[in-house]
Amino acid sequence: MISAAYVQTMARYNTWQNLNVYDAAANLSDAQRKENRGAFFGSIHATLNHILWADQMWLMRFGAAPQPVARTIPEGLVQFEEWNALARERQRFDAHIQGWADGLDASALTGDLKWFSGSAGREVSASRALLVVHLFNHQTHHRGQVNALLTGFGINPGITDLPFGPVVSVG
Repeated sequence: MISAAYVQTMARYNTWQNLNVYDAAANLSDAQRKENRGAFFGSIHATLNHILWADQMWLMRFGAAPQPVARTIPEGLVQFEEWNALARERQRFDAHIQGWADGLDASALTGDLKWFSGSAGREVSASRALLVVHLFNHQTHHRGQVNALLTGFGINPGITDLPFGPVVSVG
């Protein structure tokens, strides 16, 4: 389904897009970032917290990161209340994701992964490759919501298309 090179490319894309989004969001006041704008998680700040928390949860499930402090989706929305702390942790964790991706081999993308899903309230199982795709798809989905919210404030977060950015495909 996917290769280690795909994962490495997507990890670099994730870092690039997070830099764009966080740089754009830094132009807003804290109140603007935390204002409920009707998005799925309400605000830019909560949505960015959610993306980071979900990344931490998936890397933990893949055996590549410790359990995040926040244990649930609602806790993940407020994991980092202070903007600079959220931005620093995002950069740190993006480097962690890239390191994980750079160390992957094909065997890490085979077989199934079982975990307890708090949102589903039960143990679930799915293909590791599919779950890695989901990790990156989830980031892109919610970052797109943040891009729309930033645009609503008159801020352009920049190019989002993979073939037109600085991401170098390793595949």
